[in-house]
Amino acid sequence: MNNGAKIYVTGHRGMVGSALVRKLKADGYANILTRSRSELDLLDQRAVATFLAEEKPDYLFIAAAKVGGIQANNLHRADFLYQNLLIEANLIHGAHLAGVQRLMFLGSSCIYPRDCPQPIKEEYLLTGPLEQTNEPYAIAKIAGIKLAESYNKQYGRQYVSVMPTNLYGPNDNYDLESSHVLPALLRKAHEAKLRGDAEYKVWGTGEPRREFLYVDDLADACVHLMKQNYDGPLVNVGTGEDITIRALAETVMDIVGFKGRITFDSSKPDGTPRKLLDVSRLAALGWRARTPLQEGIQMAYDQAPFRA
Repeated sequence: MNNGAKIYVTGHRGMVGSALVRKLKADGYANILTRSRSELDLLDQRAVATFLAEEKPDYLFIAAAKVGGIQANNLHRADFLYQNLLIEANLIHGAHLAGVQRLMFLGSSCIYPRDCPQPIKEEYLLTGPLEQTNEPYAIAKIAGIKLAESYNKQYGRQYVSVMPTNLYGPNDNYDLESSHVLPALLRKAHEAKLRGDAEYKVWGTGEPRREFLYVDDLADACVHLMKQNYDGPLVNVGTGEDITIRALAETVMDIVGFKGRITFDSSKPDGTPRKLLDVSRLAALGWRARTPLQEGIQMAYDQAPFRA
């Protein structure tokens, strides 16, 4: 990647896209293309194809997606499947038609079977049933991976897929109806502290184990792979370490300064029992996560919009 390359980052207002833009700018890339949803509807195949044909970016990062937590995924199954399929298909096919040779598709660790051996290796994809609560989203992401692979095989493109673990950080979604677990815990603990509550409630049993990656670390990994001209199979991106939801909630309490107790609502779903990525492929390519979990959560809390 030379500094004059034209780089199109989709979803630049979201958590991942904005982190990519920050990283690229910090590394001296000035020719960065972005478009808001009002400027370019990624669900519109013709509009996407026309834009890519006119702009002809040298690199394309697909960070745009419809995302949400367990409840949102489970309630809006059709929306998550349909919209994500359209976004990735329009961008990947449009990029091919425009002659874009380098593209990175950002997936999700939910693509792997629910009861995978741990830690999860990339080759475990499609070896077992998916977690039911987010199956439509996972299927859409799997389709994106296979679409990228297929354009590589049929047309000789260099379209790479990366699978991030659970992400958090600046520009995260803190809506309690649609957020992921970590931002939800931060907001719940903060509001419980402000109200002087004796407790705050956490979904599920607290026993599942999850891995968390600061979003700027993900952006660093993505740019690292592009700079290396990597064009191999899909790559997991994570820390290689996990934590129980109970321990995560306790860490959040300490950072927020909430002095009450945690209660667990076991009537709510836990999701996958454990989800820890094997990151040895990425480590062999010279990259490891840098941000310790407690430090990252503190930075996320300091920048959280609900504190304004």
